[in-house]
Amino acid sequence: MTAPGGLHHLEIWVGDLAAADRSWGWLLARLGYEVRERWSSGVSWGRGAGPYVVLESGPDVAPAPHDRLRPGMNHLALWAGTRVEVDALVESAPAHGWSLLFADRHPFAGGPQHYAAYLEDDHGFEVELVASDGGAASTP
Repeated sequence: MTAPGGLHHLEIWVGDLAAADRSWGWLLARLGYEVRERWSSGVSWGRGAGPYVVLESGPDVAPAPHDRLRPGMNHLALWAGTRVEVDALVESAPAHGWSLLFADRHPFAGGPQHYAAYLEDDHGFEVELVASDGGAASTP
């Protein structure tokens, strides 16, 4: 039995499925997700029987660019392992269509107690990769 209020799935509508699958697919695979299902206008990624992420494009998707600053979902935050693992993701991310946001405050853009990377893909979707060993920023 699942607990009420638990996340079942997240569906992200995209204008370019192939591009989204290249960037999001790489990231989700690095975080331990596997393809559950693939169809002409989408792909779902999951870890075991738990929540899953769907990337979907099709005739119902409005032909407009995503803007994380408009009303709607701003970003998705995912646990990404240790600080070392977050740093490795940040280093590899540009080759897969991601760029680092808030570089001047990285990795503490969320505050001194929150070690995370904020990445944006080529289509404006943001993901926050949170370190499990976040802790306070060290001072020189």
